[in-house]
Amino acid sequence: MDELRDQCPWDKKQTLQSLRHLTIEETYELGDAILDNNLEEVKNELGDLLLHIFFYAKIGSETKNFDIGDVANAICDKLISRHPHIYGDLKVTNEEEVKQNWEALKLKEGKSSVLEGVPKSLPSLVKASRIQEKVAGVGFNWEKPEQVFEKVQEELEELQHEISDNNKDKMEAEFGDVLFSMINYARFLKINPENALERTNKKFIKRFQFIEKKANELNKSIKDMSLAEMDIYWEQAKKL
Repeated sequence: MDELRDQCPWDKKQTLQSLRHLTIEETYELGDAILDNNLEEVKNELGDLLLHIFFYAKIGSETKNFDIGDVANAICDKLISRHPHIYGDLKVTNEEEVKQNWEALKLKEGKSSVLEGVPKSLPSLVKASRIQEKVAGVGFNWEKPEQVFEKVQEELEELQHEISDNNKDKMEAEFGDVLFSMINYARFLKINPENALERTNKKFIKRFQFIEKKANELNKSIKDMSLAEMDIYWEQAKKL
C-alpha cells in the first residue's frame, strides 16, 4: 500500500470519501459469496475488504490521525471492555445476557441512545433489523413469538383498512408497519430477514430464467408467452 500510494496515479488520488462506495460494494460482494457458500470467493472478497482497511489506515497515517496499529489496538480495547464476562468478573449464562450487557456498556461509554450505533445509510430492511436488536438488548421487547405474530396480523388489518379507503399516504405508512413487524417476527423465529429475502430473490431469478430459457427453445419472445404458458414452466422450475 505504501508503494501503490506513492507510485500509482489512481491510488494517489483516493480519499476516505472516494473509497466509501467501493467499500460498500465489496461488502455486498462478500455477502453474495457467503450466501452462495462459495468459500473460494469468500476468501477473495475478504482480501478485497482487507485491502480497503489498509487503504483507509494509510490515508489516516498521512494526515497523522491514525494508522493500522491504532485501528488494531482500538478494536482490541473495545473487545476487552465489551467482554467483562471473559476479561472481568461478570457472570453471564447465555447469549441474550451478553447482548444486553453489550448495549448497557455502550451507554456507559457516553452514548446518549442505544440507537446511535445504527448507521443512517443502512438499507431500510437491515436498519429495521438492527434497530429491533438494539432496543431488545435493553429490554424493550416482546416476550413470546405469538405476541409478535398477533402484531403482524393487527398491522395487516390496519393496512387493509387504508387500502379500502384508498388513502395512498396512509397505505404506505401501514405497509411500512407491516414490514417492520414482519422483520421483528423473523428475529423471534431466529431468521435473518435479509438472508431470507435474498434467498427468495435468488430462487425467483432461477425460476424466471428457466421460463426465459424455455421461451428461447420455442423461438418465442417471453413477452409473447401467455401467463398460462409461463405458469406451466414456472411449476416445472419449482420441481427442478
